[in-house]
Amino acid sequence: MESRVESREAVDINLQNLQLAIKRRWLAAAGVFGFVLGLSTIVTLLQAPLYQAEGKLLLKKPSETSSLNPEKYEPRLEPLSAESNPVSTESEIVSSIPLAQKTIAALTLKDEEGKPLKPTALISQLTLKNIPATDVLQVAYESKDPQEAAAVVNKLMSAYVDYNIQSNRAEASAAEDFIVKQLPQTESTVRAAEASLRRFKERHQIVSLEHEAISAVEVLKELQDQITLAEAALVQTQGRATKLQKEIALTSQDVVPINSLKESPGIQKTLAELQRVEGDLVVLQTRFEDTYPEVQKLQQKRNALKQLLEGRIGQMLGNSKQVSNRNLEAGELQQKLAEDLVRAEVERLSLSNRLKFLAQARTNYRQRATVLPQLEQQQRELERQVRAAQATYELMLKKLQELRVEQNRNIGNASIIETALVPETPLLGKRVMTLGLGGIAAILLAIATITLLELSDASIKTLREVKQLFGYTLIGSIPQLGKFIKLKPGRQEDCPIPELAVRNSPRSLTAEAYRMLQANLRFLNLDRPLKAVVVTSSVPKEGKSTVCANLAVAIAQLGRRVLLIDADLRSPIQHHIWQQTNVEGLSHVLVGGTDFQAAVEQVMPNLHVLTAGVVPPNPMALIDSQRMAALVSSLSDRYDFVIIDAPPLVVAADALTLGKITDGILLVARLGVVDYSNAAAAREALKCSCQTVLGVVANSVPSENRPYSSFHYQSQDNLDTTVVSSR
Repeated sequence: MESRVESREAVDINLQNLQLAIKRRWLAAAGVFGFVLGLSTIVTLLQAPLYQAEGKLLLKKPSETSSLNPEKYEPRLEPLSAESNPVSTESEIVSSIPLAQKTIAALTLKDEEGKPLKPTALISQLTLKNIPATDVLQVAYESKDPQEAAAVVNKLMSAYVDYNIQSNRAEASAAEDFIVKQLPQTESTVRAAEASLRRFKERHQIVSLEHEAISAVEVLKELQDQITLAEAALVQTQGRATKLQKEIALTSQDVVPINSLKESPGIQKTLAELQRVEGDLVVLQTRFEDTYPEVQKLQQKRNALKQLLEGRIGQMLGNSKQVSNRNLEAGELQQKLAEDLVRAEVERLSLSNRLKFLAQARTNYRQRATVLPQLEQQQRELERQVRAAQATYELMLKKLQELRVEQNRNIGNASIIETALVPETPLLGKRVMTLGLGGIAAILLAIATITLLELSDASIKTLREVKQLFGYTLIGSIPQLGKFIKLKPGRQEDCPIPELAVRNSPRSLTAEAYRMLQANLRFLNLDRPLKAVVVTSSVPKEGKSTVCANLAVAIAQLGRRVLLIDADLRSPIQHHIWQQTNVEGLSHVLVGGTDFQAAVEQVMPNLHVLTAGVVPPNPMALIDSQRMAALVSSLSDRYDFVIIDAPPLVVAADALTLGKITDGILLVARLGVVDYSNAAAAREALKCSCQTVLGVVANSVPSENRPYSSFHYQSQDNLDTTVVSSR
């Protein structure tokens, strides 16, 4: 909370300082402001009138043909998002130097010297504006000649439309040539990709890898089932053959016919053909249903071969002469068993061969299934190449047709929707702008003038600076003299404040200020009232003598006996203020040439003045004498209050000497007169001599820099603050 209050106070102080600076330097700032503003007004009046002609262009969507050949032709800029506006790109083309050169050449434009107008000069007078939420570009040109302004706008828009048409057609033609050159190469790429795919399918006997991969699992399962069934049938057949052999109980001679069956070429040929047919049938059955014609054909052929084989076996067995008589006598049952044994043996051989075919088929399918993923990957890559080549080829064919149509119908992307008319009234915007800029420049220069004057003036200008620089209590604030100040609210009567304001204008604010000063001096130490006070300043012309005179009057008006001593023996002035002769004074009393009673004069009731007298050759010797100390001590007992007007601190050390024989020093600081360096020197002198400084009186304080009818003073320890008001 405290930091916020301090910040607010700092802001208020800065604003107050700014206002005071403006009031102090307003005359110089007003002179600079008026001069610059007047100069800009004269320049504006001397300017020739300008005329502005306006035309409008409608911009359509840019052609896309340029995107087909990005290596040779610069593409048109497209908007990066739906909210962006591509009209700014076209506005740059309109204001380009080539179009400006064409316009200048067509209209034979000249500058003021009669030379051909430069393109940059034309462009500088050109204004391009995109009408919001539209694709319309407004073209405006300013010129001293209204006819020329309209002609430039119309010619520039016409040149832009011609350029736009030529540019679009040139792009379309170039794109067509590019596509025509690329088509044979693209077609060759398509054919090469298709040939590679065809060779791949032929080499790997591929019809449809997708269906083949799906059916591979089913085929392998079916082959495994058939192998299982064939193995079971083979075991069963072998068992039956063994059983038949035991039942028949053939001897070695009895087996001869059976061996002859194995060695019979006809039977072996028929058996081999049967095995081949069964192998082919197994392969087809893995891929097709039993109703497939080829499958049925092989089944019929297999049945026929089986009948043929059985017939030949029967013929061989019936005609064999090597069968024993015992077997011949065995009867029909024995013969039937022998035939069954032969059939079982043939069936065993058939099943064994079938198992071999089935196992080989399973091995082949497993190997095929293993390479299917690689084949699919290679096929997909080849198919992608074919599709990409075909897509490129089809796109180029399509674009070629579009370009040929575009060339026949291309009328450009821009059209003139409003031609420029000859303006009838001059343009006021330039003059208003010139005046506005002149006003701004005048304000800035006025501010700069105030700033420079303030920076070059090192004098103290505010009460805050007085407090901060001296560090003493501010016990008085005397307003500026020579101003007209209203005495009371509501009265229209004003009066000038004289130097002796307390006597001559007792109701003025200045008189009240001196009364406040004497009251504050009285309240400085209530236990030990002040009897003798030295009044001095840092430099001359700070008004210390005027303060002494008015303070003496203010105290005397209270009925107290007051003595005013002019101890400024170097440049005395009190005799001028009180209009005294100064024939005899302080210097005469100190040297013993005259007594005090003869030198002192009563200027008003309760107020006596001891003038300086003749200026001595060595004033310091008189001031720093025992007679001076004794005189001050004696007069302090005789009068209620003694005021000593001493020289400035930077001029002489008289005030420091007098301060040691009085109750203290009252320092006068006049705003606008004392500067920082002299004030610092005076403060250092007072500090080094260990003076009792009663406080500081700020003189010539502007009304806006001084609290109205109240004065603040602080105790020496800066802890307590007392406000004494006239109310």
